Amino acid sequence: MASGAICGKKKMKKNIGIIGANGYTGSELVRLLAFHPNVTLSFLYSRSNSGIKISDLYPDLATVCEMFLTDQPEDVDILFLCLPHKESWNWLTQNNIKDETLVIDLGNDFRLDGNFENRNFIYGLPEINKKQLVGAKSIANPGCFATAIQLAVLPLAQKGLLNEVYTTGITGSTGAGQSLQPTTHFTWRNDNISAYKTLTHQHIDEILQQLVSFNTDEISLNFVPWRGDFTRGIFTSSTVKTDVELSDINQLYRDFYADEPFVKVSEKAIDLKQVVNTNRCMIHIEKSGNVVVIHSAIDNLLKGASGQAVQNMNIAMGWDENLGLNLKPLAF
Repeated sequence: MASGAICGKKKMKKNIGIIGANGYTGSELVRLLAFHPNVTLSFLYSRSNSGIKISDLYPDLATVCEMFLTDQPEDVDILFLCLPHKESWNWLTQNNIKDETLVIDLGNDFRLDGNFENRNFIYGLPEINKKQLVGAKSIANPGCFATAIQLAVLPLAQKGLLNEVYTTGITGSTGAGQSLQPTTHFTWRNDNISAYKTLTHQHIDEILQQLVSFNTDEISLNFVPWRGDFTRGIFTSSTVKTDVELSDINQLYRDFYADEPFVKVSEKAIDLKQVVNTNRCMIHIEKSGNVVVIHSAIDNLLKGASGQAVQNMNIAMGWDENLGLNLKPLAF
């Protein structure tokens, strides 16, 4: 560990390593874990920024963490992989990770097929897989849109009330990652909106894989994602048809999420600012005739990525699920 690493000086129980700490999800993990009472950050890995302070890349981490990025990984108790999609497999293949190390992958490499050599990655959506996550050593963190959409419709799937789902969802610019792209330039993104990957988004298969495990009938998902002119957050609206009364649907959702600390079913309209900077998912349901619309909102970098990864770590380690995640939304 480099000297001057303020967050690394705390006397904690489990050593943490972050691979790809220079990206958005990696830096958010640093922010969360620097204040987690049961862990200490041992190393922050980045090939492209080795030797640079994490707080020089992310000034919001000044006084929070002054560790230097390194290209030399160490043996740790818990390893987070915050790499571009399809690179986690390669990294694990090229590096010898101890069997007892808890590995949490924030990419999509193991969401559909969790088998990797001697590891079996558990799909890390706590609201449906909590029992399997306890004591797990390999966890595939869900995608951001996949999290928001699944939490919106899982209670209906469990009751066999899903058949055809139409979903629209809008995401902030951080959902595209840190690498500069034409659609992330301020001059393009500001005061602008556009659809992308219409009906072909990579999270569709991930979502359906989980939904069909609850539902005996075939389910189709017609998903249109949108780019929003804001930095972070996801808001989705999923439309389904059912004759079940709205009051009964609301009760179904309240019962389904009764023991879930990060999902709130609201009978009032919800908005994005209620979830930004939190690990929370807000849900609101509306109905007209036999058409039901389920709105869900999450922070794509927290409940959609780094916050959920910490939640999964807490569950796997047998700690309080809320540990390090009691965050206030940026709403005024």
